[in-house]
Amino acid sequence: MPHAAGPAGEAPGAPEFTADGGDWAEIAAEAERLGEERIVVNMGPVHPSTHGVLRLILEIDGETIRELRVGTGYLHTGIEKNMEYRTWTQGVTFCTRMDYVAPLFQEVAYCLGVEKLLGVTDEIPTRATLIRVLMMELNRIASHLVAIGTSGNELGATTMMTVGFRGREDILRIFERITGLRMNHAYIRPGGVAQDLPPGTTDYVRELLPNIRLSVKELQDLSAQNPIYKLRHVDVGYISLPAAMALGLTGPSVRAAGLPLDLRKLQPYCGYETYDFDVPVRDKSDAYNRVMVRFDECYESIKIVTQVLDRLDATPGPVMVADKKIAWPAQLSIGSDGQGNSLGHIKEIMGTSMESLIHHFKLVTEGFRVPAGQVFQTIEHAKGVMGVHLVSDGGTRPYRAHFRDPSYSNLQSTAAMTEGGMLADVVVTLASLDPVLGGVDR
Repeated sequence: MPHAAGPAGEAPGAPEFTADGGDWAEIAAEAERLGEERIVVNMGPVHPSTHGVLRLILEIDGETIRELRVGTGYLHTGIEKNMEYRTWTQGVTFCTRMDYVAPLFQEVAYCLGVEKLLGVTDEIPTRATLIRVLMMELNRIASHLVAIGTSGNELGATTMMTVGFRGREDILRIFERITGLRMNHAYIRPGGVAQDLPPGTTDYVRELLPNIRLSVKELQDLSAQNPIYKLRHVDVGYISLPAAMALGLTGPSVRAAGLPLDLRKLQPYCGYETYDFDVPVRDKSDAYNRVMVRFDECYESIKIVTQVLDRLDATPGPVMVADKKIAWPAQLSIGSDGQGNSLGHIKEIMGTSMESLIHHFKLVTEGFRVPAGQVFQTIEHAKGVMGVHLVSDGGTRPYRAHFRDPSYSNLQSTAAMTEGGMLADVVVTLASLDPVLGGVDR
């Protein structure tokens, strides 16, 4: 800060700059050299509108953004490194915690990669694949509801958040019924899923789908033609399609620019090529169209869920690969007391079969071995293209696990969207990208 008088020997009024931490010393020196009046402020890393522990370094001239830099790493949890010290199955428990708003996508991407390394992709039971699609599409809707609802709340429209979370709550009830948890599920496993759907689940989902659709529609009615909402979003945070592609923008943000980039259509997995659904696009990628694409995608996901439910009713069968060297013992089926493994399985391994007990112990504690090699698996996450790179040295745990998180790549475009705009538009632009910092930092 400038002082009225400098130290002894300096002329009164000489500017003095004091800065600590990060790159503030360089910023202050540059400001002194240029001799301009400008303000450099931190937005975050702890700020209610940064969608997590994100730091934005803003150089502002009045209310205008002259320069914006994104600082990540404040939520780094070492998930990828930790996975090197756990079995392949335990890795699901780590990666599900990355993007905690859309956890099931990480689980599916990781397990598809492990199954490729094992060479069992074609052996995964059809019912397990159907369940995976059901969970992902419900999670896509939940993720979009959170993105739209919280962005409205940041602009003062608290009703948008309450409506969005009401719809998400219905989806979390379905997840809790199926997996036992509302988030951090670790439900998708290499070889299939942890356990089959409880009886009556498909009817339960059908019962809640109209409520979920109603929440999406109500949220859309509150925003799509609202003049205040449009003033804050239309032509805000605009980025051209060539710039979006150059900066690695993906998901609804690039589809809003008119590019139908959706791996469910371009590189199908989990049988997506057999479903009837469209890839929503708009004519330009601004904050408004990015939100509208998410609304459209919610309706398409409901279409897919409806088709999956019919197929599940017509497709009984196992939900875990037949190879007992991979399949988790007893598939974690729950006993009649609601706790622990099924009593029938416990009776077998503890009373009648020493071999079953030894196998159970080794598979749970040591894990299965995966042939040496590496694989890169991609899926269409709620926020865009997610990739997972897995390397095996032939052991019972990954040699390396690395995720290409869509939120991280999407943040690269923040500066291009905001510089030259207003300070108030930074919040709108960031919200329209829908980053989740658990996935960004990992």
